Amino acid sequence: MSHKEDAFVYILECSDGSYYTGWSTNVSRRLATHNSGHGSKYTRLRRPVRLAYTEPQLNRSDAMKREAQIKRWSRARKESLVRSTYVEKEDQK
Repeated sequence: MSHKEDAFVYILECSDGSYYTGWSTNVSRRLATHNSGHGSKYTRLRRPVRLAYTEPQLNRSDAMKREAQIKRWSRARKESLVRSTYVEKEDQK
């Protein structure tokens, strides 16, 4: 099994402050697709969106499972996950 990440789970923050969770093999391309109005019905109505969180997965199946798990979470739990990435980035400086 490869250790290279083939897929990613991502959380977008929409213009209305809501979160959208998805998965992709190319997050930057997917973000551009969402912001162009072709990503999903949900984000189409809430543009622009910004990338708030990404998490590498080993394969597409794992990414889809993790996406489904995060989508079941409360907003508060998603916010905690998003905030944790910013704390980690600050700690790395």
